[in-house]
Formats: sequence, structure tokens, C-alpha cells
Amino acid sequence: MASVKQVILTSEGLEKLEKELEYLKTVKRQEVAAEIKVALGYGDLSENSEYDEAKNKQAQMEIRIIEIETMLKNAKVIDETEISTEKVSLGCTVKVFDEEFDEELTYNIVGSTEADPSKGKISDESPVGASLLGKSIGEEVEVPVPDGSIKLKILEINK
Repeated sequence: MASVKQVILTSEGLEKLEKELEYLKTVKRQEVAAEIKVALGYGDLSENSEYDEAKNKQAQMEIRIIEIETMLKNAKVIDETEISTEKVSLGCTVKVFDEEFDEELTYNIVGSTEADPSKGKISDESPVGASLLGKSIGEEVEVPVPDGSIKLKILEINK
């Protein structure tokens, strides 16, 4: 049996997963069951694309439910009282200065499950996240990117 990877979550990420699971198990399951029932009413299942589509939707939903349940079983929630502002760690927010683009950026370092770069949430496993981990205010890091590297200077570390 393969070992299951521990999922690191913020309390916000845990709550989001729990809400998604609850929604899938209650609302979405009923919606998909209703779609299957309607599609069954169309008769011959061998050529019933609505039925096939509804069954595929049901299978994908059940897979997602199992994924979330597995994540929650193996979740380690970051204790926000243990987050230090001395060094960059999981759960903290980091303000950096990008020298190349002459701009300040703010990142929230989260586990890979919660990563959402469009919202400034970057994974501790991403190139930027991994480069920042363990560093202190004032330190500069070089982050490998496809066309070379970027330099970031750490300006602030917050909880």
C-alpha cells in the first residue's frame, strides 16, 4: 500500500474543504441523482447520452468526495499561534520586492492543496515558496524560473 502524503492546511483551507465535502454529499448528490432519474426516462440506455453524461458526472463527484475525505483524514492544520514572523514558514504572509519588475508582491505560503496563485496563495513546494521558506526579513533569494532566475528581497513576514 502506498504511503499517503500528509496534507498541510490552514484553518481556512480546512473549513473550505469541509464545506465542499458537505455540499457534494448533500446538495450535489441529490442533483446528480435527479439528472440520472430524468435521463432514465428517455428510454434505451444504449444510446442515451444524457444518462451517460449524468453517470460520468456522478463518478467524478464520488471521486472528488473520496479525495476530500482522504485529504481530511491526513490533514495537519497549521497552528497559527506557532507561526513565527522571524523566518518564512507555512501559513505566514510574506511581502517581497521583485527587483526586475520594481514591484512589491505579497504571498501567503500554504500547502499545495490550498495553493491559488491568482489569490496570492502559493505552495510551499512551488519555486517561489520553496525559495522563501526559512529565510528572514532583509534576505534576498534567487528563484529559478524557466528563463533564468528572479531576485526577491523579503520585506515583511506576518501571520
